[in-house]
Amino acid sequence: MSPRLEGLLLPSIADVSVLSLDVSHEAVRIDLCSTAAGAACPDCGSESTRVHSSYLRFPADVPSGGRRVLLRLRVRRFFCPESSCARRTFAEQLPGLTRRHSRWTERLRSILAAVGLALAGRAGARMARAFGVPISRSAVLRLLEALPEPDVPAPRVVGVDEYATRKGRVYGTVLVDVESRRPVDLLPDRKASSLAAWLAKRPGIEIVCRDRAPFFAEGATTGAPQATQVADRWHLWHNLGEAAERAVTRHRQCLRVLLPDPEGKADEPAPPEEKAVDPTRLPHRLHLRRAFGPTGLYEDHSPCTRHGKRARTFQRFWLAICDTCTVGDLRRETRATEWVSGAVVGHHVGRSAP
Repeated sequence: MSPRLEGLLLPSIADVSVLSLDVSHEAVRIDLCSTAAGAACPDCGSESTRVHSSYLRFPADVPSGGRRVLLRLRVRRFFCPESSCARRTFAEQLPGLTRRHSRWTERLRSILAAVGLALAGRAGARMARAFGVPISRSAVLRLLEALPEPDVPAPRVVGVDEYATRKGRVYGTVLVDVESRRPVDLLPDRKASSLAAWLAKRPGIEIVCRDRAPFFAEGATTGAPQATQVADRWHLWHNLGEAAERAVTRHRQCLRVLLPDPEGKADEPAPPEEKAVDPTRLPHRLHLRRAFGPTGLYEDHSPCTRHGKRARTFQRFWLAICDTCTVGDLRRETRATEWVSGAVVGHHVGRSAP
């Protein structure tokens, strides 16, 4: 074959000669052989030109024009010249074309790895079969596992948070490069010692963005004493929202005083020695009774089941609309509050409203 055809079929691969080319409706078959004088032993690195035997390999290459490309490669086996080497014979490998125990060429292998990185196992296998390379999802995942770990530069600003492998039971630590917004590493637990050991290996960290957990604070202080510790934005807003909700719940009696009277006259407060009955509580009780229904909290008629809410959510709504009621009022022995307590608090144990 001409050197022009060899450069077209196998670019950037040296010491390879194309012997023949067969094109059919289904596949393109190319016969190849190596033109190198010898090969190096993979164990000791000694060059050898003494041929032991030869055999054929059939690696698959990148499809061309909708056809599969199959290589028929003649590979030689050499004797190792070093008597002290444990390997007596070895097979030659063509750089950029083959590797040991591989059924694909290097360029097809890199394409399949790129597909696996983009689509993972099952979807990657379907995409590979679409352009004519039959492969299983397990083989795609093995290609991904064989890829070398990328060299990730040490982050300057690192974010620390927890993640759950089993929610409520098993937690780990995730570390994120805040500037590039990409995860850097995963720790199997959320202990302060694990975080401190990870930070100590990276002295270039300047800022640690974390939540307010005490073990993260201890680990960041021990492992990166030179870094500035800040709270991340999500936890700041989350903690602020919880504090505002607690403050509003604690001072909900003041909200009714601030509301203007529709007739321009403020109601006179009841004497402290007498506990006045708020007439507005009756409509609330009737509204709740209509909302919960006379059937109580059976599974098919539970308002929590109908609306997809938990009992704690209904309890919070009840406390918000009732300006004089507290959590303790929901558990008192009066008829109305006992009904609300049974409906809102005790529905998980199968109790129905009286």
